[in-house]
Amino acid sequence: MAEQSSNVAIYAALAGNLAIAVAKFIAAALTGSAAMLSEAVHSVVDTGNQVLLLYGKHRAAKPADRAHPFGYGRELYFWSFVVALLIFAAGAGVAVYQGVSHILHPEPIERPVIVFGVFGIAFVFEAVSCVIAVRHIRSALGSQSFWRAFRETKDPTDFIVVFEDGAALLGIVVATIGTALTVATGSGVYDGGASIAIGLILSVVAALLARESKALLIGERADPALTRAAEALARNTASVAHVNGIATIQLAPEQVIVAASIDFDDDATAGEVERAIAAFEQQLQADHPEVIAVFVKPQSEGEFARRQAAGATAITPDPVGSV
Repeated sequence: MAEQSSNVAIYAALAGNLAIAVAKFIAAALTGSAAMLSEAVHSVVDTGNQVLLLYGKHRAAKPADRAHPFGYGRELYFWSFVVALLIFAAGAGVAVYQGVSHILHPEPIERPVIVFGVFGIAFVFEAVSCVIAVRHIRSALGSQSFWRAFRETKDPTDFIVVFEDGAALLGIVVATIGTALTVATGSGVYDGGASIAIGLILSVVAALLARESKALLIGERADPALTRAAEALARNTASVAHVNGIATIQLAPEQVIVAASIDFDDDATAGEVERAIAAFEQQLQADHPEVIAVFVKPQSEGEFARRQAAGATAITPDPVGSV
């Protein structure tokens, strides 16, 4: 259901941006507005971004194979990062270029009524798309703030839609003000300045999305609550003397790998250790279906500490009390 809801938000943004892009290009051709042309390019970029997000979600759902034993989940993070780059390069870059061009070579805005009408329609479409995406996010926020949820999310797609729509709404406001000033004064500087401002807005949004997508793409730990649960479960597993450390890595929104260094009782037999590991793995995956693989390294507490001090262990105690 969450997957379907997320796709609904993307499809809504895709349909809205496509319709808005067509209307803006027609208006830009009829009026000569730089801000309108920048907004049209912005809508085209957003439309392409929704297609890439849907493609990324489709690719991420591919089952594991020999070449990719843990699946293709990170494809979603890759395409999310590409979307951020496109917002910066295609959206912000074109907007700034158009703005500078119209400041150096100003042109009057013809038929301003068309410009304001298209901006109004675009604002409604973008607002509807944004509300759909925000509602989906709000249903999963709990007590978290929006910003904290964005920083900790393992599925950036809904936030990308919200940030894109938010930037579009703000861009429409800026473009409307720039157009109004140009019409009132007859100076194309305001129209060009509005286009540059839109480019700067898109640059900020692109930087935020790129930063979060990069963190997920290169390998981010899973929710600390999962680490705490795994540690508690391991401590309560038969034959376990001490839990040295738990490490997690997020492969996709619903795919996590868990690695654990565990000191087993010295008098435990090999069979008892095997059964303890199997019980730990089965219970952890039953409690947390997103865990697709569990790796347990039997290791004494002293050996773990020695190797950790030497920097030779990849499993370090996670600060489970922090977020």
